[in-house]
Amino acid sequence: MPDSSLPITYFDDVYRANDDPWAFETSPYEQAKYAATIAALPQERYTNAFEIGCSIGVLSEMLAQRCDRLLSVDASELPLEAARQRLAPYEQVTVRQMSIPAEFPDDQFDLILLSEVGYYLVLDDLKRARQQMLEHLNKAGHLLLVHWTPIVPDYPLTGDQVHEQFLEMSGEGKPLMHLLGQRTDKYRLDLFQKQ
Repeated sequence: MPDSSLPITYFDDVYRANDDPWAFETSPYEQAKYAATIAALPQERYTNAFEIGCSIGVLSEMLAQRCDRLLSVDASELPLEAARQRLAPYEQVTVRQMSIPAEFPDDQFDLILLSEVGYYLVLDDLKRARQQMLEHLNKAGHLLLVHWTPIVPDYPLTGDQVHEQFLEMSGEGKPLMHLLGQRTDKYRLDLFQKQ
């Protein structure tokens, strides 16, 4: 496994080769996972949400219908043109190129979604990103993680390792409360609330 977080150029190369490299628009797996992701949200509406790793904006469009404001970011600029076109009807959505944890927005959020991104980071970067999320999540705000669990040799971490880092921060006297855990044969979903 790599000893550094995957660079932006890794994702640029992937998107240069294919506009929708993970078949977000057409894959039954992705559609079922997105439905489970949206269904896991405890609130009908969120005031200010942050989506880390929006890619071409398929899940972002579903989120937009539940959010008064949504900031959707991706490390690579290349998929964001498609995301901006898809999300153009939603005036409350901002799409930006941003590489977490090197950059992080100044806002406070009542929902942060980290979906299929955490395993691209080495452990130190993930811990830094985790701290940023905790600092920018409102009290009683929700943090939703969704990650592919099979091992990918290119990735510094597995989906399980990502989720375990956040589970370490949950429980009595800790900043997060674990509200929900779901696992399929391909991905896991964990929902937390800031205490």
